[in-house]
Amino acid sequence: MRAMAFVWRWRRNPLRRRSDVLEAWAGVAAVVLVLMTAPVVGWVTGTAAHQALRETVREQHLHRHLVTATTVRAVHGGAEGAGLDTGAGREGYHRVVARWPGPDGRERTGAVAARQPAVPGRRFPLWTDDLGRVAPRPLDDATATVHAVLAGAGAAAATAALVEGARRLVVWRLARRRFAQWDRAWERAGHTWGRADAGS
Repeated sequence: MRAMAFVWRWRRNPLRRRSDVLEAWAGVAAVVLVLMTAPVVGWVTGTAAHQALRETVREQHLHRHLVTATTVRAVHGGAEGAGLDTGAGREGYHRVVARWPGPDGRERTGAVAARQPAVPGRRFPLWTDDLGRVAPRPLDDATATVHAVLAGAGAAAATAALVEGARRLVVWRLARRRFAQWDRAWERAGHTWGRADAGS
């Protein structure tokens, strides 16, 4: 039905109004704008995001270090070691007290998140920063690429939505103008309705 209505707006017939033609042109312009701008905006946004994320990957790999931590014991609630590991408490992780070597050679001790249950003496890998504090795992290239692709796709979708919103606004304004014209036409017809010499 939409396709038939679209074709009807282009056909020459006495019922076609100027607003019908403008509405059809608005649809064509919206399609052209989406096809031309959405991919460009998506590509530019994705490329910029990828460059920024690659820089983040480089910085994080430069300042985060993988060390071997040793489990001391389990953490049984309370505020012990609070704030040392923001990843503690995630699903599939166990909160343990562990010790690990710092960059200055001294051992650090604190509550961290470990995948394995708390078994004293068990070793596990742990990411730390330049000061020996617990740090999140650094971002990798694959994850950075996925985030960049999602950012580009989101920007393209937002551009398409913006163009579609503008088209709907134009159609709404045309419809209001059309209804106002109908009201004026009915008002003029009402003054001559039933008169023999009015041709109504």
